[in-house]
Amino acid sequence: MNLADMLSYADIHELGRIAHTYECECNGHSKNELIQSILSTALRREIFEKHIQGLALEDIRFLNSLLFDPRNAFSIEELIARVQQSRFQKENSEDWNPRDMIIKFKKLGWLFNGYSQQTKFLFHVPQDLKRRFSDVLTGQFKQSLKTTSEPNVYRDEQLLIVDDIYHFLTFISQEQELPLTAEGSMYKRQLQQILNRLSVQEEMVTKGTWRFGYGRMFKEYPNRFSFIYDYCFYRQLISEHSQTLRLTEDGKERLIEGRKENLSDVYKFWLRLYKNPIPNVQTIAAWIDRLGGQWVTMASLAEVLCKLVKPFYYDTSESIVEQRILQMMMHLGLIRIGEDQEYGAVIQVTKLGTKVIQGTFVAEEDKVVLFLDKESRLFKEDVK
Repeated sequence: MNLADMLSYADIHELGRIAHTYECECNGHSKNELIQSILSTALRREIFEKHIQGLALEDIRFLNSLLFDPRNAFSIEELIARVQQSRFQKENSEDWNPRDMIIKFKKLGWLFNGYSQQTKFLFHVPQDLKRRFSDVLTGQFKQSLKTTSEPNVYRDEQLLIVDDIYHFLTFISQEQELPLTAEGSMYKRQLQQILNRLSVQEEMVTKGTWRFGYGRMFKEYPNRFSFIYDYCFYRQLISEHSQTLRLTEDGKERLIEGRKENLSDVYKFWLRLYKNPIPNVQTIAAWIDRLGGQWVTMASLAEVLCKLVKPFYYDTSESIVEQRILQMMMHLGLIRIGEDQEYGAVIQVTKLGTKVIQGTFVAEEDKVVLFLDKESRLFKEDVK
């Protein structure tokens, strides 16, 4: 529903609080006058933009968590969790109550309780306001971006990761089974053979090198291949039993049919895998799609996005944006990364990337849950 619809279901006391926020001059005892006055004031462009510009960074992070979620209703527990995620600094926490932000958004007419018996304990964002929030924030963010012309050289890996998943499965099929070390990783010789077959070349992880990242095999394998391995494992295309790596029946079926993965499925798994360390990774990808239609400098884009990304243990906001998100989105074929002689690294969203990002949604609770392995100081995971 839009703002006008939600106002019509609101009681007169709630309408009075919203009217007071916007300093509306009207008969406070007339529901109709209150609604008309709120609509004529709250939706006025300069007033709407003024309130968004006056938001604190934590308010913007909370608002940002609602914009690209297609669902219409949120529980109070969900909203409180999102408010808490928007707060990066924990000092003076005894004076801070996440419900205050929810109350603030209710007074602005940006959140409403449901009107039916089934939805009265849920909160709704008016659909027309969602669109306006997105448009206003997009305009604000774009002011900070530096656009460039197309670079002479850029990397574009569209669908190469899909090909390499197939190459990996083919290699295992040809070997029939591969022995694994006591730690559960492939031996160096076989790993090098696989890496040599892939479309994007990576160096093996140097033995003894300290590694921090997300995924089961990040400690043992280079970044891109680690993700490919985890995808195949969680899709049950490969299995690890008795220190042996082999194809499952589903994996064999893929090769018999000559069927390659759907890029949307690979992207969806990436969101699930990275959602725990980066709760708003899906929203960040949506912003990259909105802001990266033209070539923009990575530095200016990262400056905008880093304000929305919370550090995670050894990862700073900058390393998360540049290494965990932008680099992986390039490997997924969603963006291309080039080098400008004057401005350094530049990026642009691919047409395929826009199609995949806009056509894919992963629910909040759908994630691969990570936990800290204290011995290796790395993150491993279970499927939730």
